[in-house]
Amino acid sequence: MTTQTANKRVAWPSALTIAGSDSGGGAGIQADLKTFSARGVFGTSAITAITAQNTCGVAAVSTLTPEMVAAQIAAVLTDIPPKAVKIGMLATAPIVDAVAQALRGYTGPVVLDPVMVAKSGDALLNPEAEAALTLMLLPRAELLTPNLPEAARLLRQPVAQTEAEVVAQGRALCELGAQAVLMKGGHASGAVCTDRLVTADAVVAFSRPRIETRNTHGTGCTLSSAIAAERAKGVALTDAVAHAHDWLHGAITAADDLGIGSGHGPVHHFHEVWT
Repeated sequence: MTTQTANKRVAWPSALTIAGSDSGGGAGIQADLKTFSARGVFGTSAITAITAQNTCGVAAVSTLTPEMVAAQIAAVLTDIPPKAVKIGMLATAPIVDAVAQALRGYTGPVVLDPVMVAKSGDALLNPEAEAALTLMLLPRAELLTPNLPEAARLLRQPVAQTEAEVVAQGRALCELGAQAVLMKGGHASGAVCTDRLVTADAVVAFSRPRIETRNTHGTGCTLSSAIAAERAKGVALTDAVAHAHDWLHGAITAADDLGIGSGHGPVHHFHEVWT
């Protein structure tokens, strides 16, 4: 008689990204899934739009139907429940609504990256969708991760210029519903890049030397996905931001080694694995 030992299944942490596809591979769904893998998390996805783009710009955008977006989310939630969700490019108000409805029963952390404009300057979120995102998804977000122009656009204010203005806008976004806001400093000036994690009663700063490179395509997607990956592993929010911030600095530092494209190239998501 042969004794068989049942295979033990390990419940590996997974994260879901809801975002647009980047045919150039540097941002969007592709960057999110690379980041999840690099951070040791199994990645699942729900695609909201398909973009024809490369390192030089966006040539075309085609959105999926809200029904198809919702169906992808439902398929993942019912079989591979994520420990965290990252939301990126949503494109239209109906898609924003579909995502909000699909996540109604989800109780895990949600990292919301308000993707509005591509690195090339191409618009990725229409005005109606901006309003819907503020109303329907901001209150659902454990963390909102805007850069300074995005924060200003959400608040209909000028872009913050001083630390006090950055913190004030972060707190204003918390008042709109987000539990915490990471005000990213990549669009600021100076030798040091500082991201500030803002809540109603605290501010934590994360600083690194600013790297002179044009290869920063997908940094916002990558940072928010890295935070979501850490949250999926059970890391507390402040520590998750710290780990993601340090890891992204390494990915940007190694970006020039890739030599991808002739425009704004991607960061090196696997800089800790291969060079």
